[in-house]
Amino acid sequence: MKPTQIKQSGQFGRVAVLMGGTAAEREISLISGAAVFQALKSQGLDVEAVDVTGSAIDALNGVKADRVFNIIHGRGGEDGVLQGVLEAMHLPYTGSGVLASALSMDKLRTKLCWQGLGLPTPKWFLLKSENDAQACIEKLGLPLIVKPALEGSSIGMSKANSLTELIEAYRLAMQSGCDVYAEAWVSGNEYTIAVLNGEALPVIRLETPNVFYDFEAKYRANTTRYHCPCGLDAETEQRLQALAVSACEALAVEGWARVDAFIDNFGQTQLIEVNTVPGMTDHSLVPMAAKQAGISFEELVWRILETSYG
Repeated sequence: MKPTQIKQSGQFGRVAVLMGGTAAEREISLISGAAVFQALKSQGLDVEAVDVTGSAIDALNGVKADRVFNIIHGRGGEDGVLQGVLEAMHLPYTGSGVLASALSMDKLRTKLCWQGLGLPTPKWFLLKSENDAQACIEKLGLPLIVKPALEGSSIGMSKANSLTELIEAYRLAMQSGCDVYAEAWVSGNEYTIAVLNGEALPVIRLETPNVFYDFEAKYRANTTRYHCPCGLDAETEQRLQALAVSACEALAVEGWARVDAFIDNFGQTQLIEVNTVPGMTDHSLVPMAAKQAGISFEELVWRILETSYG
C-alpha cells in the first residue's frame, strides 16, 4: 500500500462526515457514518457528523469544514450529485469525482464502458416494458437476474426462472424509477475486491444460502460467510486484483472503491459492478479486506480521508 501522507490530524482541518441521505440505503449510510465518525474522532481529528435529510446544500449551510468525508450510499451521495455540489463549494472530499461517481452508479453505463474496453461482464438486455420479456429470454436464456440500474445494496433485484417471474421481477425493479435490465445468471463463486488508492486489497469470497447476495445477506443475516483469504491460488487472486484495478481505471474511479465479480463454473471472470462509496458497517467488506492486509479500521478511515487531497 502507498505510505500514509498526512502524519498529524490537525493537517486535515475540520472534517464534515456526510451520512444518511434520502436514498433507499439511508439506514446503512447512517451506520457507516457513525463508525467513520468515531474512528476519526478517536484519532484526534476535529470532526462533525452531518446527517443529510434533504438537500446537501441545505445540510451544509452553516457547517464550517475544510473537507468532507462522504459516506452517503446510493443516489444523491454516490452518483455525482453530491460531488458536483462539493466541487461548486470548493470543498475537498473523499473518493471519486463527478464523472466516475455518475458512471459507476449507473450499472448499465458501467457495463457499456467495460464492454468497449474488452473487459468481461455478463450479457444483458434492457427491459423497456413487460413486452420485452420474451425477447429477453430468447437472447439470454434462463435463469436471469433483474436489476434497477441506479440502485445499490441489491435493492430491487430478483432472480427469474420463467417468463412469469421475469415480468414480476421487472415490475419490482421498475419501482426504483430508473432503467431496468436483465443480466445472464452467473453460476460460480462470487468475490469482492476493495481498491484503495489504486491498489487492490486481499480478495474476499462471499457465500450465502440465499438465492443471491441480497440486502438481507449483506446487512442482516448471520448465515453469510466471508472467506478471506479467499481460497484462490496466488496467481489467480493477483489476476482478479489486477482486473479490479483496471475496472476502476476504466471508469476514472479514484480514492477508494469496491469491485464485485464472479468466477463462473468455466473459470471465466465476470465483472458485475463498482461501488464508489462502499459500506463501512460491521458487516462491510472493505474493512474486512483491510484487516486481512494488516490495516485497522482507524487506519483505513484515515487513508480514505487522505484521498480528499487527490
